[in-house]
Amino acid sequence: MPHDSTAHDSTAHDSVILSRTRAGVCTLTLNRPDKLNAANDELLLSLAAELKRAEADGAVRVVVITGAGRGFCAGQDLGDVSGRDMTFTEHLNATYNPLIRTIRTLAKPVISAVNGVAAGAGASLALAGDIRLWAQSARLIEIFSNIALVPDSGSTWFLPRLVGYSRAFELMALAERVDSDAALKMGLCEHVFADETFMADVQAYAERLAARPANALKLTKQALNDALTGTLDEALDQEAALQQLAGDHWEHQEGVTAFKEKRAPNFVRAED
Repeated sequence: MPHDSTAHDSTAHDSVILSRTRAGVCTLTLNRPDKLNAANDELLLSLAAELKRAEADGAVRVVVITGAGRGFCAGQDLGDVSGRDMTFTEHLNATYNPLIRTIRTLAKPVISAVNGVAAGAGASLALAGDIRLWAQSARLIEIFSNIALVPDSGSTWFLPRLVGYSRAFELMALAERVDSDAALKMGLCEHVFADETFMADVQAYAERLAARPANALKLTKQALNDALTGTLDEALDQEAALQQLAGDHWEHQEGVTAFKEKRAPNFVRAED
């Protein structure tokens, strides 16, 4: 298992993003619970900065994004943008879009741990992770049409790839609320855990992921991202190129040696 067995808190409790690293898992908690973690500029920019910091930290092998209190993220804090001399496009390009790109290109697995309501851009954030884990009481709603806006922050890209075009359109057009049971059935999440044990279950799952070969997972994420927008021929060429990078890495030799020696492989080294 990852070598950093003790917890490390790097942010003050009054910060809009709380950061804790334990056993190779960096948990980033959106910390505006009185507003169901509705996003303002400070939260969005701080989350992007913490993600990049986690990417550069060799002790971090998996990143978890979750919310404090009852909500995951209720979307944009409308009070934060009211009266601004800024267009919708300018705001998205300055805040949400760089954040979503950071999540998708991060060289480490990102888990969306949806502990409560995920609405609007908060739904997009919930969908952006490589793995989505939900609490039983979690809810997702593409609420944009209720105020006559278009889904943004990646929802139009993520949602149809998970549930298909027609179901995605229906969820967006009618702003239908999706509970955890329905989310699991339609593929919006991989697992649902009881509210009472949610964060402990998320940590245990993330530690399993952290024990896997980090370089191979980084390359796998890259290959999947490329394949989602490429042709079969492009995917085959990319697989061949990335397979060479994986095969040249010490992880591959450890995996082969462990297989021959009939033992569990150790993909975590202190110098990583």
